[in-house]
Amino acid sequence: MTRQGGVVTLADAENYVHRLIAPSSPHEAWTVADNDVLAGLVCVTVDEENKSGWFWYWMTDTARGRGWTSQAAATVADWALNTRGLERLELAHRVNNPASGAIARRAGFVREGTERGKFLISGQRIDVDTYGRLGSDPSAPFERVPMADS
Repeated sequence: MTRQGGVVTLADAENYVHRLIAPSSPHEAWTVADNDVLAGLVCVTVDEENKSGWFWYWMTDTARGRGWTSQAAATVADWALNTRGLERLELAHRVNNPASGAIARRAGFVREGTERGKFLISGQRIDVDTYGRLGSDPSAPFERVPMADS
C-alpha cells in the first residue's frame, strides 16, 4: 500500500478510507466487503471539469483470484459513466502486473497504449499500460454487484 500512503495497520487503513470518502474529497470510493471485512476498494478520482475520472482498484491478498475485483470494477465503471455522468474513465497499471490489465479489460476498458518509463519505483523506471473507457463503450458482460451508500 506504499502508493496509497503507507497503510500498514488497521488504524492506517481506517484513516485512508475516511480521507477517500470525506465530503471535500474528489474521490468516489466503493469498498468491497467480505462478511463486513474490508477486502478491497474501487475508486474513481473525479475531474469534474473534463467529466472524466481516474479509475483505480486494489484487493487484499486473501480476496484475490475470486473475480471480485473485475465484477466490482465493472459495476463501479457502469455507475460512473451511466449514473454519475462521467464521459471517460482512465486507468493505468505497471506492465509487470498483467493481472491488473486483465481486470481492466474484463471491466470494459480498452488498452490505449504503453507509457515508457512512467513510474520510478525503487530507482527503476517502469513502463505502464494505459486504458480508457467511454460512456459510449459497451458495458462489460458481468453481473453487477449491489452498491450501497454507508
